[in-house]
Amino acid sequence: MDAAKAEADQAGARIASAAMLDFCGQTMQIASPDSDAGALRASLDAHFAPSDGLVIADEPVVPRLFISDMDSTMIGQECIDELADFAGLKDRIADITERAMQGELDFEDALRERVGLLKGLSVGAIDECLASRIQPMPGAKVLVETLKSLGCRTILVTGGFHHFADPIAAQLGFEMVVGNRLAVEDGKLTGGLVGGIVDSSVKKATLLAAMADLGEGATCLATGDGANDIPMLEAATYGIAYHAKPKARAAANGWIDRGDLTSVLRLLGIDRKLWVA
Repeated sequence: MDAAKAEADQAGARIASAAMLDFCGQTMQIASPDSDAGALRASLDAHFAPSDGLVIADEPVVPRLFISDMDSTMIGQECIDELADFAGLKDRIADITERAMQGELDFEDALRERVGLLKGLSVGAIDECLASRIQPMPGAKVLVETLKSLGCRTILVTGGFHHFADPIAAQLGFEMVVGNRLAVEDGKLTGGLVGGIVDSSVKKATLLAAMADLGEGATCLATGDGANDIPMLEAATYGIAYHAKPKARAAANGWIDRGDLTSVLRLLGIDRKLWVA
């Protein structure tokens, strides 16, 4: 502990105490008398990367709401990129996806461009893609089911599509899904979308509406990895960037760079005896 304290002090963050949590030998709780969260994060990054962490002012509690992104957060893939492979366009579409997630492109424009490139693709390709390409992130179901068992409401909100999100939500245990809808005619994608776009503002609005329903004083957890998750991560009590793009990681007060999604439970101080396997 003395070495950790000395390193943090040298980097500009004072440490009042540092100790491993009794219930979890993988989690250290560090207390600082300083209010500069950025300095503490910089110290942790400088000396302990890669790490998983959450920088907050008060002891964490079980959140009343859990809201999460889907692609590259709850699942290990970007659905539209995998679907594009069936149209022979994966490299082209994946490049647009990556630039959008880095915050280099307007999300709606990038989404409409990618969907347009899929015009004429059979709806059957979605079912095949789901069955053969899409896998949950390690720890995803444990995270969702554990939080639900502790009274937490769960929402999957995605800039992706209901064709994928609905079965994934059912598999993982989410109670509500917010996503985009692909337009279909005669069993094929038209290259368009039905209804409004789920973008960063909708993700944040979904969080705020759910929190309003829960009442004053409720806490919430949000997880995501890309630029379009930033407003949602910033609005959450605990905003955790999961193996995220740099801009999303910088905006969140928590990050997971090393572990799987069960690390969220550790960061919240939820005893492993309560985890739902």
